[in-house]
Amino acid sequence: MQDLDAIGELLQHPQTILITTHQNPDADAMGSSLGLAAYLKKRGHRVTVVTPTDYPQSLHWLAGNSDVVVFEERVRTAVTQLVDEADLLFCLDFSSLDRIRELGALIRQARGRKILIDHHLEPESFADLGLWDPTAAATAQLIFRLIVGLGHKDMIDVPMAECLYAGLMTDTGSFRHGSTTGDVHRMAADLLDLRIDVSSIHRRIYDNTSLDKLRMLGYVLNEKLVVVPEYKFAYITLSAEELKRFRSKTGDTEGLVNYALSVEGVVMAAILIDRGEEIRISFRSVGEFSVRELASTHFNGGGHRNAAGGRSRLSLAETEDWLLSVVPRYQQQLAETV
Repeated sequence: MQDLDAIGELLQHPQTILITTHQNPDADAMGSSLGLAAYLKKRGHRVTVVTPTDYPQSLHWLAGNSDVVVFEERVRTAVTQLVDEADLLFCLDFSSLDRIRELGALIRQARGRKILIDHHLEPESFADLGLWDPTAAATAQLIFRLIVGLGHKDMIDVPMAECLYAGLMTDTGSFRHGSTTGDVHRMAADLLDLRIDVSSIHRRIYDNTSLDKLRMLGYVLNEKLVVVPEYKFAYITLSAEELKRFRSKTGDTEGLVNYALSVEGVVMAAILIDRGEEIRISFRSVGEFSVRELASTHFNGGGHRNAAGGRSRLSLAETEDWLLSVVPRYQQQLAETV
């Protein structure tokens, strides 16, 4: 836990603290941020969570959500002041400042000490201190280690535990990904001992789907899912017009790529989404095949071995063509992966 002692020393006295996480925050990003915020508030610190974009409605039940500041133009002045006033800036669940959009420039120039807590590979060197572990299953796991490592496990209450469990559960794919270790289950057991309602957490995140989202899923599976069996590859494309047709909201496309990966015989899957300013790409894989390498080499991206992201400034059709020209280069690796 690289700088645990140094971080602990900084937290000995009340500080003004800003916590931020990556754009389009998921359950690990929000669970980690709000779990850490609750812990720091218990210790007497003044804490604000700022997100670079909004996030799914299915995460709004997390304790502390009502106090989150979502960065947008109308609050730019207020957020700039929060950044300027912060003694400490915790950067959670991202490894590069370009993952927080316009907030990145503000954080880079901030006078406060920057603390990175993350599990993604190849972190950018912008932080003063860090707790970085690419073998961790989730950033929520690192927040739990931080709290326990500082001797404050007894401060974790039910709302805080729910935040951390939400992050751990989702980033491990409900404890089915290869990142699920004994330590992951031991952390989950510690949180369960606090009598959190895991069925309710799962239901509020996964079983809280709008009719528009369900109809989009049906359309995607019937009309947009393409399987390329000779490369053990499947992919989906979604245009801006299709997103508008189904009134897609933040988080509605989350998890669609996993349906492509679930097809029998598929080793790698991708979804290409037209977000207007760029094409966003999510990659997933199984086994030893590294979508992180493919994403970083060809799509200005990165992530984990089996879950990565990329982007393209080409049109959706051009990006699809480029992807289909890239995949054959990995044919042997894909063929050997089971």
